[in-house]
Order: sequence, then C-alpha cells, then structure tokens
Amino acid sequence: MLRKKKTYSKPKRPFDKIRIEEEAKIKKEFGLKNKREIWKAEAKIKSIREKAKKLISAGPEEQQALFERLGKIGIKVNSIGDVLALDKRDYLEQRLQTIVVKKRLARTMKQARQLITHKKVLVNGRVVSAPSHIVPVNLRDKISLKPAKRKKEVEEKPEEPSEKKQEEKIETAPAEDQVEKEQTEKKTQEEIKEDVKENA
Repeated sequence: MLRKKKTYSKPKRPFDKIRIEEEAKIKKEFGLKNKREIWKAEAKIKSIREKAKKLISAGPEEQQALFERLGKIGIKVNSIGDVLALDKRDYLEQRLQTIVVKKRLARTMKQARQLITHKKVLVNGRVVSAPSHIVPVNLRDKISLKPAKRKKEVEEKPEEPSEKKQEEKIETAPAEDQVEKEQTEKKTQEEIKEDVKENA
C-alpha cells in the first residue's frame, strides 16, 4: 500500500514563541481544528510563490494564466509581486468554512465547521463535508444549507371495538335472517304436504 505524500512540512523551530502565538491567533480566527491546517495553507502558498518566481522571466500570457487561476479561487492578483506577497491568511479566506460564515449561513466559525462536517452544507446542490474545501468563485452563490426533513405525521385513528362489532353484526344480520326465513318456509311447505297426505 502506497503511503500518502505529506502536503505540508512541520516548522523547523518547533518552540518559536512568536510563531506559536501567531498560529494560535490564526487557529482561533479561522476556527481550525489544529495547526496542521495552518501548515497546509503555508505549503500551498509556498507552492504558488515558487510558480510565480519561475514566471518572472516568462511572457505576459503565462503570467496572466497564473493570475486567472488564482482569481478563480478568490485570490485577486495583478502582478508577480502580488503573488509573492501572498500570505497563508489569503488562502485560508477561501475555505468553505470561512465563506459559510461570510455568507451568514453560520454565526461562528465553530458552528460553520459543525454544519459542514455533519453534511448540512451544499455547494451547487452537492454535499461537501470538508471545511478546508476551496470553493471556486463561480460556485459561491450556490452555497446553501441542506433543507431539514419534515416528519410525515400520519394520524390513523384505531377503530373502536364496539363500532367494529356493530358493523360486523349489521353485515351478518341480513344473512342470518335470510337463512332463518328459508328454513321456516321449508318447514311450512313440509307440514302442508303432510296435512294433504293425511286428508287424502
């Protein structure tokens, strides 16, 4: 089984006080689960910067292609200098969790994370359960909450035993009366025949 390649790298100085304090603020501001999410954002920004450095000597068309790609995920840049100046916060702003709060679908980052992980948030009609999902700009107007399911209240009144029995009696009564009537008529006819025989 192939092991997944890490999408981030740990800080070289694990006990740097300034960095620890900054990460704690970012973690609270964006409602992140752990610092690993910050390191992943840093790795993404680092990758974008490296691409931008390679395009310094490239033509304007190639540079513009990079700017457009970044623009599609909500990062607005107009020059290579803008790309090199990007910070991890710029990337964290594009997460689904952050956008849900901006759109006022949730009051806090914590609530937004809970809604997403519980599969209550839809993007373009599809459930997205990853708070770190980067939402393209063209789909941000299509973010919504999953409608709550309404329980169907089916009220079936049980038939009362007395009413049921009465109905059965009403149904069976005519049949019983008919049988008794036929039997009586039969007996009467037999008695008449016997009387006729005796008189003859």
